[in-house]
Amino acid sequence: MFKRLIKEKTRYNPLEYENKIYNFWIPYFKYKKRSGKNFTILIAPPNITGSLHMGHALENIILDFLARYKSLLGYDVVWFPGIDHAGIATQNVVEKELKKQGTNRFELGREKFIEKIWQWKEKNENIILDQFKKLGLYLDWSRKRFTMDKKYVEWVEKAFIVYHKKGLVYRDLRPVNFCPKCKTSLSDLELEYKQTEGFLYYIKYPLKSNGFLTIATTRPETILGDVALAINPKDYKNFDLIGKTALLPILNRELPIIVDARVDPDFGTGILKITPAHSLVDYEISQRHHLPMISVINEEGFMNKEAREFEGLSYLQAREEILKRLKELDLIEKIEPLIHQVPICDRCKTEIQVIPSKEWFLKMDYLSNLAYKAISSKEVEIFPPRFKKPYFGWLKNIRDWCISRKIWWGQTMPVWYCKNCSDVYEISRKKPSKICKNCKKKIWIKTDEVFDTWFSSALWPFAILYSHKEKKFYPADIVASAREILQLWIARMIFSGKFFTKKYPFKKVFIHPTVLTKEGKRMSKSLGIGVDPLDLISKYGSDSLRFGILWQMSARQDLKFDESPVYQGQKFLNKIWNAYRFYFLNLNNFKKKNKSDKLSSFDKRILKSLRTTKKFVAKKAESFEFGLSLKKVYKFFWNELCDIYLESWKKSSKNNFKVFERVMFETLVLLHPFVPHITQLIYFSFGRKKPIFFEKWD
Repeated sequence: MFKRLIKEKTRYNPLEYENKIYNFWIPYFKYKKRSGKNFTILIAPPNITGSLHMGHALENIILDFLARYKSLLGYDVVWFPGIDHAGIATQNVVEKELKKQGTNRFELGREKFIEKIWQWKEKNENIILDQFKKLGLYLDWSRKRFTMDKKYVEWVEKAFIVYHKKGLVYRDLRPVNFCPKCKTSLSDLELEYKQTEGFLYYIKYPLKSNGFLTIATTRPETILGDVALAINPKDYKNFDLIGKTALLPILNRELPIIVDARVDPDFGTGILKITPAHSLVDYEISQRHHLPMISVINEEGFMNKEAREFEGLSYLQAREEILKRLKELDLIEKIEPLIHQVPICDRCKTEIQVIPSKEWFLKMDYLSNLAYKAISSKEVEIFPPRFKKPYFGWLKNIRDWCISRKIWWGQTMPVWYCKNCSDVYEISRKKPSKICKNCKKKIWIKTDEVFDTWFSSALWPFAILYSHKEKKFYPADIVASAREILQLWIARMIFSGKFFTKKYPFKKVFIHPTVLTKEGKRMSKSLGIGVDPLDLISKYGSDSLRFGILWQMSARQDLKFDESPVYQGQKFLNKIWNAYRFYFLNLNNFKKKNKSDKLSSFDKRILKSLRTTKKFVAKKAESFEFGLSLKKVYKFFWNELCDIYLESWKKSSKNNFKVFERVMFETLVLLHPFVPHITQLIYFSFGRKKPIFFEKWD
């Protein structure tokens, strides 16, 4: 049937066959021990809210190439599909839907809101995973995981409890990045920075003794929370101020003038106002100098009672009113226009407020050392090596990790508070049976706080492999990642895996190129400059998209995506189709005509070229140079196989028929990791009934 198909059709239509071929593969993707050599791939679980973009396509095409290549080398490949619950993102999506219906989560209440999210999840969870099927990914669908699965949640809770018992978890009132819209804390890594036109305000602070000093700030509304002023110990121009006392404008609070090396002597006047409640840097300085913390902005971004006469104003309204008062008091020295980076929530794009919040933190000193040793000892390799520098840089300057979030969707923390004494708590998966040590009552209420999504996903390899009776797959061999989640996810998985299993969770990390527009801009669907891989699959087919992406890929440079190589891939598929069509149409004739047992010069040349090409691909696969590999295979197939070797069969009767059979079959196997669907279809034409990826590479 398949041989007749290839003989009859002069053009290959991928849209006619690719889905059928993928459905044929699915049962064979299920892990089955064949050789005893496992090759485990760790997927970056996409957000449940997500849809396929070019970054997903690139990352997973690379991993799929490795899956098929390793299978051809005889490895038993396992690649778990999975989805992340994406706490803030998912809650935002469902809240937007509720808003359209004229209601919100507070009107529904927590329980009904969570029910709504689960309903939304049932409807949408497979969208992106079904899109992965369109890419043709070698995923074991029997092992699909979700970060809100019961067993997964159990392991997240257990991890927190273990951290707490080891003294690595604590609760504290500290300034955090807070999104007023999402109503939750965020880590530094969950922020984006928006270039904004603003102003640098030079404000005069009276000295208690006599005269004034001047500070520069972009946020006059926070001066009400000042508790000190600071100077760098090497800032000689301001030395005469050390030890003196300033007075806070408007409120007249006394402010000591201290010395701290963290102050940038080149910013503004070199004098830093210390507002511990509303600056993470200021908080660090305040801890060294035992300064108090005065909060003047609340979770909604409005001024609180500590702001006195400005209470109830939004922070922007307060800024204007405070500036008016300062001008009336003749305390504005000058105002300069300034372009600066304003932190915003990476989910809802609201401007972030740094405010004090009682949160759960994970101590990072010991854990960051585990992550550092993993790379420095080469037990885990990062490729390309240039990404070691930002990795080590982040670990060197790391803060304790705020792992709690004040949202409703996510894994609820196993923390129980006494109803009467809010600061008394117990850590337990089950409701405590003991009495409160403070009020002597036993009224425990489980917290509404949930874990940071990244705390959960940091346990991904441990929770899906090591903890699910799948220890033979742990550690994984490879994980691929975008550079922006090197710290968010990769580093955190590394120290989490080592801490809980004594083993690092994977052996290699490939930081893949970023897919840019043809003009070199970052792709964005919302800005209308994104390319939808599904559109390209609908137009050209999955194999053509794979060809187009791999053709443009360099392991060391970002990819400026151009559609023309995808079209070139479509033409290449037709070339493959017609080369094998020629083979099957002439098979019997050539077998009768070419009976020589000797090797012709054409036979020798093609065998040498095939051998050289396979060695090249094998070498470049280890260094992730897929673009160079594809170009080598393309040149071999088009020039050596088609233009020279197949042409020789039209004229010569001295070629060896066994070589002909061998070359055509081995070339098909060589092509498979690059263009899997068409090679599987042609493989059927050889009379084979199983997947081509169970063949042998050599």
